[in-house]
Amino acid sequence: MSKSNIACKYRLYPTVEQKTMFAKTFGCCRKVYNLMPDDKIAYYREHKKNKIFTPAMYKETYPFLKEADSLALANEQMHLQTAFKNFFQRKDIGYPKYKSKKYDFDSYTTNNVNSNIRIVHRTIRLPKVGEVRAKIHREPADNCILKSVTVSRERDGTYYASVLYEYEDTVKPMAKPITHIGFDYTANGLYMDSNGDSCAMPKFYRDAEARLARKQRKLSKKIKESNNWFKQKRRLAKLARQISNQRKDFLHKRSAEITNRYDLVSAESLNMKAISQHLRLGKSTMDNGYGMFCTMLAYKQKKKGHLFIKIDRYYPSSQLCSCGYQNPITKDLSVRTVTCPKCGKVYDRDVNAAINIDRKGMEMCMS
Repeated sequence: MSKSNIACKYRLYPTVEQKTMFAKTFGCCRKVYNLMPDDKIAYYREHKKNKIFTPAMYKETYPFLKEADSLALANEQMHLQTAFKNFFQRKDIGYPKYKSKKYDFDSYTTNNVNSNIRIVHRTIRLPKVGEVRAKIHREPADNCILKSVTVSRERDGTYYASVLYEYEDTVKPMAKPITHIGFDYTANGLYMDSNGDSCAMPKFYRDAEARLARKQRKLSKKIKESNNWFKQKRRLAKLARQISNQRKDFLHKRSAEITNRYDLVSAESLNMKAISQHLRLGKSTMDNGYGMFCTMLAYKQKKKGHLFIKIDRYYPSSQLCSCGYQNPITKDLSVRTVTCPKCGKVYDRDVNAAINIDRKGMEMCMS
């Protein structure tokens, strides 16, 4: 029986003293993370050997590290080891970067040991911090075991706790799907499905673009790092978070609706960052959140025992006709309605691509 993880994110309402403790922990974690790479490289250059540096080695030189949660500092060591491992194994990942104090987002992770983290009614008990008032809007199942908590401070000054639970996955994936659907990405909305229905994705960023511009203009006229500058910066961050929350709420509801209806969902595996840069559609592409939508579909399908299949991005879904003919004219993205020269069928390119994606997903599922 396999084990899976689930996370619940709660809003925190810390006191002034607790905010101070959070700030100290953020700073100590950043300090440890920035110290270890330099010492690691210096030791290797001198001795030609690798040495594991731990946060405990710095507590005598920097006594203020003793005030922070030791497990939070240990997790920074684990994060740095993962960063170095990814750097040596993957060429597309660069050298681990230092954490800047000027970065507005801060976070740290601490583990649950001997029930030092507890959720009781409307509070979350954290090591070194105590009981923090929280909005506990939902609770996990009884078979879930609390593993860790990640405390974060957003750019607008709000605090959140992401609680990670582990549970035994008793849901078995189905052998043969009954209901199935395919999705093709569209720039105008979110997707076109194999049934011919399109999703009109609300343009949350576009709708709030004028308000964002006004707040940015006001920020540019403030004296940098003055009290009014920080206040305006938080107002701008609050509006940006509101846009992000609206987008996530829409995608969560739509993905949950699809998961409840279909046993098999097939979608294209696209590089959304490359599409936004090369096609010069950055705002529109990032505003619809298609990549986030596919991620939500993947884990929600798995949780229900359903299937989610990603079709390779190089599969010519838009070029293939139902008769099997690959039409080269469809390489021109401006051509939206296509006539097949082989069978004479007239079809919409997005609907045809979604049908091909659905058919390819069924073939991969049955093979």
